[in-house]
Amino acid sequence: MWTLTLRRGARAAVVTAEWYDAFGVVTSGRVQLELRDGEPGPVLGRDAGFWLRGTGVRALRNPGRRTARVRVFTPGAVTRQSTHPVRQPHHEGDDMNSTKDTETVAGPTSGRPSFPHRFRGLIGTGVIATLAAMVTTTVAAALARAAGVDFEIPDGGETIPLSGFTVVTGFFSVVGVVIAVALLRWSARPADRFVWTAVALSALSLVPALISGANAATITALLGLHLVAAAVMIPVLTRSLRTRTN
Repeated sequence: MWTLTLRRGARAAVVTAEWYDAFGVVTSGRVQLELRDGEPGPVLGRDAGFWLRGTGVRALRNPGRRTARVRVFTPGAVTRQSTHPVRQPHHEGDDMNSTKDTETVAGPTSGRPSFPHRFRGLIGTGVIATLAAMVTTTVAAALARAAGVDFEIPDGGETIPLSGFTVVTGFFSVVGVVIAVALLRWSARPADRFVWTAVALSALSLVPALISGANAATITALLGLHLVAAAVMIPVLTRSLRTRTN
């Protein structure tokens, strides 16, 4: 018998040798089961019991702010080898008929970096990618203008300045970073969800250019600039999310 302690935001992988034939009871806090495909499973409250053998659960997570504890009973368990920080109190005597109790403490650093660390890393990567997207889009717009594209919008007869491309690219790139951070925090599969979301939003962003009424050269250039920004931001943020969740 042993106790698994999950601190706020902690995640503990379900190791076959450790959980084989085990029965767990949540004694405090809440525990969420993470399924094999990465999807979040049910959230179990205090006094909830569960078997993990053959259920397709790959990890336990603490979705709340309070520390969660799970009492694990392992009849006939094999020797446990945990990858988490383990605190094993000293036991006096060597009575083989007695029940030995150990505690495994899974803090935010168990198995992967803490959320604040991953958060800062993703933000830093996002800022760099945003600056790169802004510069790339502005340079591409300048080259298009030099090639003869006027970027004139019939509604009002205004011409889009180069600074306009810089500001718009920066704004929507920051929105993409915010979405990535939110998915990292709340999604079990943030990288995949981000790709789907970003591609869908990028497709929607093409609609205003198509219905702007501008000439063909301007519409083509606007579509190309949208795709340039997406080509910079989406792969970088997706790679960063995968690095921080694997």
